[in-house]
Amino acid sequence: MMSEESAPMRHIDLGSPPALEPPAAGYRFPGPPPPIYSCTLTPELVAKAREELQEKPEWRLRDVQALRDMVLKEQPNLRTRLDDAFLLRFLRARKFDYDRAMQLLLNYHTSRRAWPEVFQDLKPSTIKHVLDLGFLTVLPHPDPNGRYILCLRPGKWKANDYPFEDNIRAIYLTLEKLIQPEETQVNGIVILADYTGVGLSQASNPGPFLAKKVVSILQDSFPIRIKAVNIINEPRIFKGIFAIIKPFLKEKMAERYVLHGSDLRSLHRNIPRSVLPDEYGGVAGHLDMSAWSKTLLDSEEEFIVEFCQPDPLEGVVLPNSMLFEGQQPGGAAQDDDTFRGLRSQLYYCY
Repeated sequence: MMSEESAPMRHIDLGSPPALEPPAAGYRFPGPPPPIYSCTLTPELVAKAREELQEKPEWRLRDVQALRDMVLKEQPNLRTRLDDAFLLRFLRARKFDYDRAMQLLLNYHTSRRAWPEVFQDLKPSTIKHVLDLGFLTVLPHPDPNGRYILCLRPGKWKANDYPFEDNIRAIYLTLEKLIQPEETQVNGIVILADYTGVGLSQASNPGPFLAKKVVSILQDSFPIRIKAVNIINEPRIFKGIFAIIKPFLKEKMAERYVLHGSDLRSLHRNIPRSVLPDEYGGVAGHLDMSAWSKTLLDSEEEFIVEFCQPDPLEGVVLPNSMLFEGQQPGGAAQDDDTFRGLRSQLYYCY
């Protein structure tokens, strides 16, 4: 099986300075897929999907039907979308391995039941306060590898503003919107996390129990490929924050974390200045939080259809091995014990 990084498409030469021409203005994020599937991938992306994801265009619909048949046979009571475009997300995320794609689909729905504080009544209007605060946005232009950049600014949030779970709701809705275009399913995304202003209260608030849930969703319960996580302006206490997160990360994901500190040149070796805003030493204009907020808020109706419906797992019996990690007996107590030790690390780093 070929490496994910072996695709020939649009290689970034880290040894030479990137072009500094800002992208053309007026870009609009692609809309949702049409009701009847029609491949929108360019010939270059078709080749990339074949090489990295084992996707064969001539077998694509056959593979989708195979996954659909598995769902109907093994989980006939599961209330899930079965259209081609939706199932393709899971096949691509698991390189067209039917069993792993099926597992991911079940995890996707199981996570909703396990965390009602996040998934109940999940729609953009309920997280408008998070968007208004400037906690997250998506940069308007993808990087040279076609990957959209999710920009997180955790320092904007304070523990007395609103529950931490609201931030997770905003991230999840953003991921749901990002994964709609087929190019994102093939290229993946990049995360840029700016830790400016993060203090002890933000660092210690989530704790290992919530951290485990978040990581479990991103790694095992959502059909998206996170290709890199760039951390900038991290304070000394980030060592303690990462100590909370790292035990739950798979080795490949842990290797994709890059800590830049305040070194913008280091950041630019990973994300070119041409797609970064002025605030991060780029040439793409000022950081605009409103455009992505509008994209999400304009999608209210489609998210109501997607999330504000009866429990998709009602009537579905899953074995214990299929339980979402946050539901394991005794998990919270064990995590509390872990948190007491890690909290002392945070105080020491601070």
